[in-house]
Parts: sequence; structure tokens; C-alpha cells
Amino acid sequence: MNYPSLEACLIDLEKNGQLVRIKEEVDPYLEMAAIHLRVYEAKGPALLFENVKGSKFRAASNIFGTLERSKFIFRDTIASVQQLIELKNDPIKAIKSPLQNASAALAALKALPLKNPWSKPVMYEEIKISDLPLIQHWPMDGGAFVTLPQVYTEDIDQPGIMKSNLGMYRIQLNGNDYIKDKEIGLHYQLHRGIGVHQTKANAKGQPLKVSCFVGGPPSHTLSAVMPLPEGISEMTFAGVLGGRRFRYTYEDGFCISTDADFVITGEVYPGENKPEGPFGDHLGYYSLQHDFPLMKVHKVYAKKNAIWSFTVVGRPPQEDTSFGELIHEITGAAIPQEVPGLKEVHAVDAAGVHPLLLAVGSERYTPYTPTKQPAELLTIANHVLGTGQLSLAKFLFIAADDTNQLKAHHVFDFMKYVLERINLQRDIHFHTNTTIDTLDYSGTGLNTGSKVVLAAYGAPIRELSTEVPTVLNGLIQFENPKLVMPGVVAIKTKPFADYTTVKEEMKMLNYQLHDAIDQLKGVAIIVVCDDADFVAANMRNYLWVTYTRCNPSHDMHGIKESFVNKHWGCEGPLVIDARIKPHHAPPVEKDPAVEKRIDRIFAKGGSLQNIA
Repeated sequence: MNYPSLEACLIDLEKNGQLVRIKEEVDPYLEMAAIHLRVYEAKGPALLFENVKGSKFRAASNIFGTLERSKFIFRDTIASVQQLIELKNDPIKAIKSPLQNASAALAALKALPLKNPWSKPVMYEEIKISDLPLIQHWPMDGGAFVTLPQVYTEDIDQPGIMKSNLGMYRIQLNGNDYIKDKEIGLHYQLHRGIGVHQTKANAKGQPLKVSCFVGGPPSHTLSAVMPLPEGISEMTFAGVLGGRRFRYTYEDGFCISTDADFVITGEVYPGENKPEGPFGDHLGYYSLQHDFPLMKVHKVYAKKNAIWSFTVVGRPPQEDTSFGELIHEITGAAIPQEVPGLKEVHAVDAAGVHPLLLAVGSERYTPYTPTKQPAELLTIANHVLGTGQLSLAKFLFIAADDTNQLKAHHVFDFMKYVLERINLQRDIHFHTNTTIDTLDYSGTGLNTGSKVVLAAYGAPIRELSTEVPTVLNGLIQFENPKLVMPGVVAIKTKPFADYTTVKEEMKMLNYQLHDAIDQLKGVAIIVVCDDADFVAANMRNYLWVTYTRCNPSHDMHGIKESFVNKHWGCEGPLVIDARIKPHHAPPVEKDPAVEKRIDRIFAKGGSLQNIA
């Protein structure tokens, strides 16, 4: 279906049993988000809130709640998009088989945005920020946020839609020190196209004009999160994926998506920032309050019967997981073309995406030698850590497999493969004092921390333990060892105090295990944590705790560790300190009182009575 609007998509979902209307009045303060989370967890339908307290507008969420539903929405265009990407990677294919690829050429015609100055449905009425559904998602959030924004900016040196950027950067609508209806917060992170545009505008001493679109055809929403190369307009992708050219016009110098449900226009002036946040984010923790650009509101528009689209993020998986799965489905074939030798990457959602990246690469440098150790993998790893949003990876596990059977998306099997082969004295490579994801608070400051590459290639060098070695029982200061997976043991110790104390704790652990290396041959990683039972309960817990709470340069240790010519390694197991530290952001937690209040929606006679 080539949906001309968000409502057309929702009607189609309803006809196919994939949408439920919530007719009861629901409070946008915590209740709407809590309902969404419960429905998402039950793999339930898309939701249309018809009675939002304090707003005349309806709201929709969980539209992309499952990969199956996302693929259903784009069922008529996804194959053409995949074909276009394939042809971009192999243009000779189009010449060899012009008839077979004719449909892709026709689809590409939809890529050109359509300037549409006559039809402006989104400008049906002018409203205020306070008229919108002001949805606060988590108890400690600083206010209401736009969570599915399409933030549009242009290059001041090359104005126009073809050099524009469309990104999903959260918008804070109220709270903190923002002047009601006149100011909103614009949060964006590293490696985002909008940063380039603001830098250029600042250099000229001019405000950056910003348009925030909400709603519209679902292809517009997905396009805002597509990892497209700098200089390629997301509007072209929106046209191809939606099977409908992106329609736009200009008003007061601002670009307006005429198919959107809402448009907020405003300006960001050089050097004008205000505190933004906190916000319960997709790592499962709050991103704390920091100064971010201030957007001075110019005008707010809404179409007739507009629908406000939103999502809720928190500890993964959440709805944004489906975004990632769909993006991989569409663009997976393109990744190897960007990085020579790279076969596959997987940003692990359970670990918050950027903290943990798994990659499968090639080893072709020295086929003439019988020795198999990471070589080309290290070149690929450096390329990965210098490529777009892949560069935000904190832990990069990379491996090569001559049989081509290893899959990065099979997380358990991939980790097991690496742990069987990694040489802990040779194959761990740190990047210290570098930039990390803005939302990751494990580092030494905002955007600041470290990274580590763990590479593996060759025959197995250890048989992974499938039970806890007896030597780990009865340790002093370390207790309750639990097997997480083959080769990985979680062990509890007292809460983190400071890094001076950590040195003494690691000395104590080394003292107790120094002469037990032979008994620990099957253990590659020991996770020191606050709750070993929780970490070992399932892979999801292990991945979340271990890789979101560790700053590699500060929190990775080893049994019988050593430095050789500035290279760090260890003879015994790698020790990862995954305790909560004082500088970490608090995890997001549901409000029990709100959970009880929303039971009415799920009770007999409620709109969602059939949802678990």
C-alpha cells in the first residue's frame, strides 16, 4: 500500500486486525506510555488513542511494534528498495538484465521530492505547543517529548531539499526552563547530519532554521532513522519506500512537509542552549540533564483530524528494535560494500545497540602461512570504528570463519565462537580517551570514554566450561558465582566504591586465582557484578548489564594481567567490572501506581481486554 497519510495506514492496519482503538480517556502523563509498553511486551497491535486528556488530538503508537507489521506496512515497496540497493552495489547487473530490473527503475522515479505549493493539508490550522498531546514517558523525565520526530534542516551553503538532512532527534516540548509555547529543546548526538548544518550556520552567525514533522506517511518516519551517507537526502528514500514522492512547500523560509500531521518550525541561534532532559532512553537508563540547543518556536501547524504519532523507549527490546530489524532487512546487503572485507555487522539491541557490536570479517592477508591469527580483522575493525554510526560501538567483537557459517545475528553462537578462540594476551585492543555514544554514561564524561576490539580467528584454543569451576567457590569478597553461558561466569561482590578501591579488589581476586589458572582454562570472562543471579538468568540480562555498565579502559581487568610494549593482556580470564558506578545514570523503572491505574484498559469491558 502506498499510504498518502498516517490515517490511511492506521485504517489499513485496522482492517487487517492489527490496530485497536482506545476509547477511554487516557492521561498523557505516564499512562499512555505505560499502556504502550504493556501492549508491546505482549506483541500486541498498533494503538490509536482517541481520547487524550488535555488535547483534542488523537495519538497513535506501536505502529512498528513487530517486524512482521513493519514489513506488512511496506509490503508493496520493500522488494523494490532492496533491488535498488543491490543495483547500487552492482550497477553492471542493471545493464546485463535491464528487463528484470525495470521495476526498480520505476520505483526510483518516486525518489524525486515534489514541491507542492498549492495543496497544504498540514497547514489546516495554526496551534500552540501546549495544544499537542504532551506525553511524558517515564517518572524522572524532564517533561513531555516528541519521540518520533522527523527533524529537517538544510545546508546553509547548499540550500534546498536535495542537500537537506532528516533525522530523528528527540524534542523536549516543555519542562525545565523552557518558556511555554515559545521554546523547546533539540537533542542530537554524535555523527548526526544536523550537527554539520548547525556548525555551518554558526560559522556565519546565522540561526539554523529547523522544521519538525510528526506523523505523515509511515515511510517518512522510517526515513528519519535510516543511516544514509552524508549528502544523500532522506526525502528521496522516503519517496521510494512509500511509493509516493515526498511532498513539500516553503512557508516563512521553513520547509513544510505537506503530508505530515503536524509541523513545528523554529530557529536555533548560535550559542543559545538550555538544559534538556532527563529522558528514559533506549539503553534502559535515563540520559541525564545537559545543555543542548534551544529551538525558538516560530509556528506550529496541524492538519484536519491530525494524529500524533509516538513511541516509548526504555530497556530493550522496544518498538525501536523493530526499526533496527527492518533497516537490516532493507540495507543488510549494503554494509559489506562500505567496508572492504566486512561480511556482516550486528549492533546488539539487548545491550542498547551502540555498546556492543558484533562483526564477521574476512582473513585474506596471509593464505600462504599455516598460522591463523587476526590480521585483516584488525584493519576492518579500524575501518568500522571510523564509519558513521558504527563508530559509536564501544565493544567490538569481530571474528572470521573460513566455513562462512558464522552469523553475527546469532548472538549466543557468535559469542561462543569468539570465546573459544580469542587469545587474551594478544587479541584485545583498547582505544582510550575517545568519543563514545552521547547516551552512554559508563565513560568519563559526556561523549567521552573508551572502546575495545576483541578479535578471534583460527582453531579453538579452549574448551569452554559448562559449569562453575570449583575454585570460584568460597572466595573472599567475591561470592555466588553463576554460569552465564559456556565460558562466562558472573560473580557478586560488594557495591562499587571508587577506582582506588577497585585496584585493591582486583589485587585480591588475582591473589586468590593467581595459582589456579589451569583450573580456569575454560573460563574466558568473569563478570563482577551487583547481582549474579540476575546477570546469569538469561542472555538478555547478561548483555545489558555487562556491556552498558563497563568503560573498557577503566573496568576491564584480567587474572595475571601484564603490559608488553604497551599492549595489555592477561593469562587467565578477562574480568569485566559491570557494577553500577556512582556516575552512571539510573535505570528506568515503571511506576507501580500508574501500572495499577491502567489495569482498567485491560480489564473486562476495556478497549484492550484481549491483550495479555
